[in-house]
Amino acid sequence: FWHTDATNHHTKPTACKYYNFSRNNITMRFFPGAVLAALSLGAASTAAFSSNNKIISSRSSASLKSPVARVRGTISTTALSSSMSTDPAIAELYKRKSRPEYIPGRIDDPDYVRIFDTTLRDGEQSPGATLTSSEKLEIARNLAKLGVDIIEAGFPIASPDDFAGVKQIADVVGNEVFEDGYVPVIAGLSRANEKDIARAWDAVKGAIRPRIHTFIATSEIHMRSKLNKTPDEVVAIAVNAVKYAKSLGCDDIEFSPEDAGRSDPEFLYRILAETIDAGATTLNIPDTTGWNMPWEFGELIKKLRENVRGAENVIFSTHCQNDLGLATANSLSGALNGARQLECTINGIGERAGNASLEEIVMALALKGDEQFVGGPGTGKLFTAINPVYITPTSKMVAEYTGMKCQPHKAIVGANAFQHESGIHQDGMIKDKSTYEIMTPESIGLMRGESQSGAGIVLGKHSGRNAVGTRLRELGYDLDLDKLNAVFARFKEVAEKKKGGLDDDDLESLVSDQSGSMNELWKVTGLQATTGLSGIPTATVKLMGPDGVERYVSSTGTGPVDAVYKAIDQIIGVEVTLESYAMNSVNEGIEALASTRVVVVPTMDGPNDSAVMDAQTSQLREKKFSGSGSDTDIITSSARAYVSALNKLLTWKMRRMANGADQTGAKDAVAVDGEAPLVVGAN
Repeated sequence: FWHTDATNHHTKPTACKYYNFSRNNITMRFFPGAVLAALSLGAASTAAFSSNNKIISSRSSASLKSPVARVRGTISTTALSSSMSTDPAIAELYKRKSRPEYIPGRIDDPDYVRIFDTTLRDGEQSPGATLTSSEKLEIARNLAKLGVDIIEAGFPIASPDDFAGVKQIADVVGNEVFEDGYVPVIAGLSRANEKDIARAWDAVKGAIRPRIHTFIATSEIHMRSKLNKTPDEVVAIAVNAVKYAKSLGCDDIEFSPEDAGRSDPEFLYRILAETIDAGATTLNIPDTTGWNMPWEFGELIKKLRENVRGAENVIFSTHCQNDLGLATANSLSGALNGARQLECTINGIGERAGNASLEEIVMALALKGDEQFVGGPGTGKLFTAINPVYITPTSKMVAEYTGMKCQPHKAIVGANAFQHESGIHQDGMIKDKSTYEIMTPESIGLMRGESQSGAGIVLGKHSGRNAVGTRLRELGYDLDLDKLNAVFARFKEVAEKKKGGLDDDDLESLVSDQSGSMNELWKVTGLQATTGLSGIPTATVKLMGPDGVERYVSSTGTGPVDAVYKAIDQIIGVEVTLESYAMNSVNEGIEALASTRVVVVPTMDGPNDSAVMDAQTSQLREKKFSGSGSDTDIITSSARAYVSALNKLLTWKMRRMANGADQTGAKDAVAVDGEAPLVVGAN
């Protein structure tokens, strides 16, 4: 039911030659100028993904062409497991949806809408939403289970680590073929220049279905103020970019006129026609600043389809930002007027106010697609091949890894989306759930009902792994064995201190606390702090490093948390700025868990400088790293969150160093080799 990654995909572990360690099922291996990070599934995990749990939909899509399989060599096959429950209704939720055979630039069923997910590219541009390569790989695998047609894996030119992350997804997820023949397209973003495009192609060409997505701004304000180019020059650059991508052997090319929502339609007709002639197969129309009204944006899509020469030979796409809260509405208006690819992100994360939300678009089409979209091509009965049952697990994974929690009233995936407090509403729900719910939580992977363990099981210090795992699955957390073990270990630690057991909020906080465990180079093993109205706040912190050696340092500060953070900085040898610190009580009472989230930014020109290229501005910016921690002790919670953020920074830095010269034009990456801390003692 919940163990759905049945790839049976194994990689032999190899010791890392640089740091000489292998932890948390991540094996690092150096090649000339590159690092390979591979997930190695243990025997217990493999047993959990037994073929006895597989379920194959009778409505299988067109199978993958065998010539492709021969060209690419050995291809792994992925099957989704069915429910551990015997309930046929629940098992039905996990069946794969049928879809037309994937052909670049063409969809044989005019009612089919492709879903293009850009969580790993545009979504990661949210401040503080930095993801490690291993986290990106896990999210990409969940997106494949969800059934998205295209995964935009990143912006390869941004940094060596971004390139490695995109390449890893292309080589792994882009070659994992599901039993119904589905495999996602893997796209890489590039600016409209040869260096970017070549870098993007090198990153994605290992996928069975690779795509290059290139763009250039077309609005008057962007051409004048940002590009300093004439319209003729912009057209020439766009055409040459598409031609160059095609010359590399890429037959799936997406072109985006950035800020199309504020561009002159006549100029769009011209540049889009020229890029079609050059070889573009998908034309993406971005409302980059979230400026358009739904009727305005829909009319733009309609005009482009009617006036662009060669429009019948390409797929029109939408990419809508949420600055006015209209991203989902604009995307659906685009679909009404003939767009057959919709770009979106999980939880709607992204630049500024975010992007169109995948879950909102998908469920809107699932519920209203067959009756409210008459007017465009086809019959007007629009559909996707998304498996909505994977929405909740994927949403929670993205929230935990990025540190960006959904607002409680967020549509579809918010904590309150299926909660009812009004007496009138509760009365209606008791009599008939459809009185106030237009969809069931089970349909999006949030299980509820008599089988829900939360109705009768109190989770406390005597609870076992199975009880904890069951409740987490019901809450939408699809954890593999190693992560479940890590969460369970923390659960036991906290349950020993907290009377009355742990509720759902506590469990979810512990999942957040362990979300950075895949990158756990340093671990808090001891902490003591003193503070008060008189005296200087002092903290002694003990950390265990990647070499297995414990080190401890005492430090003073303006308060106990400041003292703890200064001690951690001395032990690890980092120079960062604490940009954000937030603490919340998970629930009520003096024994409540404290949940802390921090965001750190490496000091400019320091030993951990993390400059990367911004996809939209083409300027270098410092990458931000977030971390979360939970504990009944607020100082310990703060320390765990800070170390989690630093572990993400160091893991990212290590991969950047291992991948050789910086391709962004920024200065070369430097080693984490700050002055050795004053170590008071070591075990």
